[in-house]
Amino acid sequence: MKRPPSVPSAANLRDLRDRRFRRRRHFRVKSERGALAFVNAVGLCSTFYRFPEGLACLWEAVAGRPNPRWPRRSHHDSGIGLTWELKDTLPARRQVYYGKLLKGRPMLVALDLFPAFYALVRGRQRARDYRREYEAGRLSLTARRIMDSLVREHPQYTREIRGNCFMLEPSRTREFERAMAELQQGLWVVKSEERYEPTFSYRWDLLEAWLPEPVAEGRRLRRPAAVERVVARYLEGAVFSTPALLGRLFTLPRLEISDAVDRLVGAGAVLADCVVDGWPGGWLVHAAALGDQGSARRRYRATV
Repeated sequence: MKRPPSVPSAANLRDLRDRRFRRRRHFRVKSERGALAFVNAVGLCSTFYRFPEGLACLWEAVAGRPNPRWPRRSHHDSGIGLTWELKDTLPARRQVYYGKLLKGRPMLVALDLFPAFYALVRGRQRARDYRREYEAGRLSLTARRIMDSLVREHPQYTREIRGNCFMLEPSRTREFERAMAELQQGLWVVKSEERYEPTFSYRWDLLEAWLPEPVAEGRRLRRPAAVERVVARYLEGAVFSTPALLGRLFTLPRLEISDAVDRLVGAGAVLADCVVDGWPGGWLVHAAALGDQGSARRRYRATV
């Protein structure tokens, strides 16, 4: 009988994840340049929300510790202030993608990973296919009207869109916000700017107009390759997980996760069915956790 691969202890695996997620004082994010390097290293991260499945969080990286407590006076907290600034400036410079991508939570995604998410959410669709989605019952009427407005003219600030859609009344605010969240999660639109003067407002654009090259790459990417890319990049940053946790985090079918994991194991990038003392069941562990980061990355990249 083949023995499960031996891996570092649970404490060492957690420590390695904390280092990758910058949840250590000496590795914390202090600047825009450091934040961009962090997002590119982990592939994707939340802004403030802590995912129970284990995902990098920009606020934790800025604080340099896991699960920082929300202060009573958040406006005066330097860590929250820097996190808020970074989640605005990085997308405004088109250095990362920012939007409600997983479970309706705001995410920052490295541009080299974003095509994989586009392939999973939209496949080969273009912006003009929104009417087909509406006719199939997969897009609400309010979302379709917003898309009608943005296709005619883009980008637009929030008040312009609401005016063009006859939704300026305060009573329509919740309906408008639900539709915008629907369009963000469906990767139809993107928030391209947060304006603070003369009044606070968001500017919105069609995603394919704002990020044309990543969208074009995503349209060419086959779904199995997209799943494999997402799983590989996630495990490289998070170090360890299980197929069940991956499926829950990315809302992907078990079979797609299993097939992607099998290919990554075959390429030597991931170890499967690892036994970790004190943890139940078998675990997926990125090969870099065993100190073979360079060769594992070369073997994997040679297959994609």
